[in-house]
Amino acid sequence: MRSFVFLVSLLLTASSFAAKPNVLVIVADDLGYNDVGFQGSKEIPTPHLDKLAARSLRCTNGYVSHPFCSPTRAGIMTGRYQHRFGHENNPAWLPNDTVAGLPLTEKTYPQLMKQAGYTTGAVGKWHLGAHPQFHPNQRGFDEYFGALGGGHQDFPGDKGGAEYTIPLNRNGKDEKQTKYLTEQFGDEAVAFVGRHAGEVKPWMLYLAFNAPHTPLQAPQAWLDKFSQIADKNRQTYAAMVAAMDEAVGGVMKKLEETKQTDNTLIFFVSDNGGPNLSFRGLTNFTDNAPLRGAKGDVYEGGMRVPFLVSWPAKIKPGTYDQPVIALDFLPTSLAAAESADLTPKNLDGVNLLPFLTGEKTTAPHDLLFWRSGGPGGNNAVRRGSMKLVRLGKAEPELYDLAADVGETKNLAAEKPEIVKELTAAIAEWEKGTIAPTFEKRVRKLVLRLPSSGRTAAPPRA
Repeated sequence: MRSFVFLVSLLLTASSFAAKPNVLVIVADDLGYNDVGFQGSKEIPTPHLDKLAARSLRCTNGYVSHPFCSPTRAGIMTGRYQHRFGHENNPAWLPNDTVAGLPLTEKTYPQLMKQAGYTTGAVGKWHLGAHPQFHPNQRGFDEYFGALGGGHQDFPGDKGGAEYTIPLNRNGKDEKQTKYLTEQFGDEAVAFVGRHAGEVKPWMLYLAFNAPHTPLQAPQAWLDKFSQIADKNRQTYAAMVAAMDEAVGGVMKKLEETKQTDNTLIFFVSDNGGPNLSFRGLTNFTDNAPLRGAKGDVYEGGMRVPFLVSWPAKIKPGTYDQPVIALDFLPTSLAAAESADLTPKNLDGVNLLPFLTGEKTTAPHDLLFWRSGGPGGNNAVRRGSMKLVRLGKAEPELYDLAADVGETKNLAAEKPEIVKELTAAIAEWEKGTIAPTFEKRVRKLVLRLPSSGRTAAPPRA
């Protein structure tokens, strides 16, 4: 009798898990808004991402919560504005520093997904603290392989700044880089998907590419595909985007081979907008058109990004035009896992499923906020199509993004009441934030690598 009860219990558990989708979060690094095919690029073909976009909802007003690297990742990992816990800067590579990283007081995405019954894995760039207490395996990931710092050389053996040449890491142990970094991350993600196919438990994979983050480096075979691009920085950047697209294609192929495509919830974003690196002889090699600004700015080019949500079993493909943010990934995943009861009460993200499926026709968010530089720094807030930008102590600027996505016409003088309302909204939001708890990382420059067939630009986290 006990055997029978155990078998029934096992079958019920398996049935429960089978209804839960796998979750795949893909994050590109410093990708330009207009540098993939599904966003309109004619210069950089991205057939695999375009195929993913064709079976996704493409969120045309999709954002991340910060205009540069680590704070955005902290937001994704917690579903909360990172300003609430002081993670507003990029942590330096300081392995003895127990402050510079994602605070241990924060409940993380993978920890909650584990509670929901998931196997959790991460591949790629971490950049959420160098001390061992911040390691992915300590923050909820069962499996990890990647680069723990804010960037890394793309080819084995290349020289650079300290964190750019540290060994790769597998579950807390150093491991040598064996090939072009984007390829190696792609291979690891494919292996994870294949390894956990057919298991009773569903899985969550966080796949954070280092590409197309500087240093600009690409294999000659990829460079040759873009020989028509005269600017060498732009050529190498395009090759890096294409290599990342190929790696994504490998993961998509493995999902199809293992019959996991339909019941896998996929999110794709960049961690911020493309950078403007027009200094020291470098050209601005990314394209954020038609947006104003770039990485680091609170104009649209800083944090409005390519944004896809795919779940063929539940979500019809098309476009979705209401503002959404990567903070939404966590609560949406828990809802998809039928574990919404695990959602912390203090999240800023919301469950997008009823909005993306058409069950709800209202906007998921009344207000979205951004801040860079701590209190008194640069702020932005969006309500509906109206966006207010305040750069330090300068007079606020107001834009209607529905009519002026490039933020060219300042309406502040024409609409003082909206300026007043949105300025007050920022002040109220800031009451729930704190000053940064660690300083900005010091950026070290590496201008040129002595190698053929590839170029390098300064690392910029």
